[in-house]
Parts: sequence; C-alpha cells; structure tokens
Amino acid sequence: MPEPARVQIVGAPVACAGGAKDTWREVSAWVARQITTRFGAGVRVDYYDLFDADCPALPAGATLPLVLVNGATLTSGGKISVPAIRRRLEELGTPVRRPAAQ
Repeated sequence: MPEPARVQIVGAPVACAGGAKDTWREVSAWVARQITTRFGAGVRVDYYDLFDADCPALPAGATLPLVLVNGATLTSGGKISVPAIRRRLEELGTPVRRPAAQ
C-alpha cells in the first residue's frame, strides 16, 4: 500500500483576556475527522504547535495557520479550508475511501 498523503497544520495558542485558547488545534481535529472520513487510511493529518520540537520548517513569509500537503504549502494565514485540502488531495490522486457495503 502506498504511503498516505500527509496534511500538516501548524498553529499556535492564541492569548486572550481569559487565558490562552488553542482554537487552531480544535479546528485541526475537526478538519482531520472530515478528511479521514473521505480518504480513510489514504491520508494522515497532523497538527503542530509552532513551538513543537518536530514542527515542520515554515517557509519564508508564512503566517499561521499554515497548511502543508505532502510538504508543499497549500495555505498560509486565513482559514483552514476543508474543501481546499480535499481538492489538493484529489489532484494528487489520493484514493477516496469506499463506504462499507450494507
């Protein structure tokens, strides 16, 4: 079986009056559920905090949240877009998971 496509999302906690919020981590978990529902084992979604030791290197000029697909920048800054990630995975030929027979 080929290696799964890799989606990497890089974010950071956001400081606010009530303390730090980890909104991008929460959104990334939701995105991972959506993407793996469609592509199953054909995709791997990982979230990294900007300060994690294993965080991928950020390209010059990148802003958070950063979304990489197979190491290439998909989006930098703005929103994390499930449709954009899905389209890129489809362009790369990532197989869509087939629903179980009923």
